[in-house]
Amino acid sequence: MPGKQFETSLRFLAQPGDVNFGGKVHGGMVMKWIDQAGYACAVSWSGAYCVTASVSGIQFVSPIHIGEIVTVHAQVIHTGRSSMQVAVDVRTQDLRTGASRLATSCVMVFVALDAPDGKPTPVPAWVPDGESERQMQDYAKRIMDLSKVMSELSDLRGHDGLATN
Repeated sequence: MPGKQFETSLRFLAQPGDVNFGGKVHGGMVMKWIDQAGYACAVSWSGAYCVTASVSGIQFVSPIHIGEIVTVHAQVIHTGRSSMQVAVDVRTQDLRTGASRLATSCVMVFVALDAPDGKPTPVPAWVPDGESERQMQDYAKRIMDLSKVMSELSDLRGHDGLATN
């Protein structure tokens, strides 16, 4: 599809203001970077303003240290009518040694909204190209199924997702 990007990468330098009391980049900063890369990917694909609907399976695999280059790679792995599932990997690189490693990964769901009234708007269908993309789409479908089960369990427990006093 001309002009549509199904993947985006953003790069950051881990700085002293990004760390927690343990001297590692704190999870909140990593989640901010994930949301920014996911948003850029979803908007690039859909051509519309997008909102984050959910983040699934976030895994903090290894710490990020001050001075490392952080690459946040986001890729569309499934589309619905107005939603997109975006896989996000966060990798770090030590500039002195060149060593690179996975720090965090997750899958996000974004919903595209139209400009006049903020209602969900259709997104272009994403079609996997090759076996690895088909496997990622299958993974996205399994996450959607699990999310439905979790929602049903929440309903059974009487939780409607709203905070009460």
